[in-house]
Parts: sequence; C-alpha cells; structure tokens
Amino acid sequence: MIGHKFILGLMAVAIFAPIQVMAADMSAQITDAAWDGKTVPEGQQCNRFGGKAMSPTLNVMDIPAEADALLIAFDDRSYGPMNYGGHGQVIYNITKGVGQVDVPSIAPHTFDLPEGFELLAAHRGPNWDTAGAYMPPCSGGQGNEYVIVVKAVTMNGKKVDKALTKTDVPMGKY
Repeated sequence: MIGHKFILGLMAVAIFAPIQVMAADMSAQITDAAWDGKTVPEGQQCNRFGGKAMSPTLNVMDIPAEADALLIAFDDRSYGPMNYGGHGQVIYNITKGVGQVDVPSIAPHTFDLPEGFELLAAHRGPNWDTAGAYMPPCSGGQGNEYVIVVKAVTMNGKKVDKALTKTDVPMGKY
C-alpha cells in the first residue's frame, strides 16, 4: 500500500515541476542596411526637415498560425501625442500559417498604399507635415526615440478582431 506522504510528494512534484512551453515569441527586424536601430539615417526624416523617406522594410518571424494580418504602428516614444501609432497605423494582410513574412516599404505623406496594405489610422500630424498614412521621424533632430510596433492580429472584415502578440522594432533616435 502506498503511503499518504508518498502521494503528497508526487503531487508536489507534479504541481511545482517546471513546464516547458515550445511556443516561440514573434520577432521582427528592419532589413534595410542603412537602419541600425540607434540613429535614424540621414534623409529618412519627414518632408518638413528635407527627408525623402520610405518606411523601412521589415522581416517578421514566428508569426502565430492563426494571424491573418500584421498591425504596424509607427511611434515617437518621446512625444506623447505622436506615440501609440501617431506616425500612422497600417494593416498588412498575410496568409494564415505563413510563419514569416517580408513587409515592403510604404511611401510617406500619401494615402496610396502598396498592395496588401490597408490604412488603419493616418498619422496625427497633418498640420505639422504633409498628411498621409505614414509620417517618417519628424522631431527636427531633437533626439526623439522612434519605434515600429508590429502586432500579429486576426481580422473581422476591416476591423481588428484580436491581437495575438506584439514586438517592438527600434528605428533609432532623430
């Protein structure tokens, strides 16, 4: 007969034993060589400061299988009104189960988006610089921190249904 101390010991091992989870976190990186994530490259700022920038291209990996789109938000973390997608938010449609995707550049200061993209929210500075879906870094060289937030999402028609995971990609300071 097995004693109660033995059973309690087995229960303690079962409850407190580490559990291995095999799920990988989504990650993304800028694939344009000019972008080092520390300093916004020369010419990659908004029109107001002489830039002729495109958004950087991205490689997104370990996308959850149920995701059918990526929500891409461009943030200025140093200036509250332009944080949380203040430099524009777009949806990039993907095939469920793709796992990895290369996201092309989008032109600044326009609402004409490449195939596969949809506008979620235009940038919030149309009185500061030219209106459009994406506004490149535009602090005038004040050292503001710029980040791209990439979220794997499921869509319900044209609306985000559920955010599955996210990752931040540093653009650099300008």
